[in-house]
Amino acid sequence: MPKEKENIWNVPNALTMIRFLLIPVYWYFILDDRFYPALIVFVAASLTDLADGYIARRFNLITNFGKLMDPLADKVMSISVMLSLAIKGIVPWAAVAILFLKEGVLVVGGILLYRRNVVVYSKWIGKLAQTVVVCSLISCFFHEWINTHLGFPLHVYLVWAGVGLTLCALIYYVVMALRMNKEAKTENESA
Repeated sequence: MPKEKENIWNVPNALTMIRFLLIPVYWYFILDDRFYPALIVFVAASLTDLADGYIARRFNLITNFGKLMDPLADKVMSISVMLSLAIKGIVPWAAVAILFLKEGVLVVGGILLYRRNVVVYSKWIGKLAQTVVVCSLISCFFHEWINTHLGFPLHVYLVWAGVGLTLCALIYYVVMALRMNKEAKTENESA
């Protein structure tokens, strides 16, 4: 019996696609040194992430498309913001490089697993890491105030905390993927 194709046209997936569309809008503002409009776009994109997850779970609109594209939209937006802030000299380039490599490994791994009909969705550690990264990036928009009033770059420490958590998430997802791969091989051998 043929597998039924899932309907991806729903509100959560539309919100995910809006998040992708907000990325060039963010870049337009940040490259024009309009930090607060750029921040508003970033916060709006982050809020669409919360909204699409809530709506998908609440109304049972979870799709494999959403499981893949929602975290990808988060990754692309976060890397865009961190990259732009590195260009502006606000965050260290090393943090951008580590985050970029980590996200690249996850995207490639996700694609390889998807080809085997395995969809890996976000777990609590990934969501926690993403939340810390988003909060740290928001704090970077207030770096001058932070440096002046606190006397040390708290925003940079928060960025490194987010990067550290994303590395912990990477380890978690790699272990999870290896287990899933082993289970799939065991099932195929016993079939």
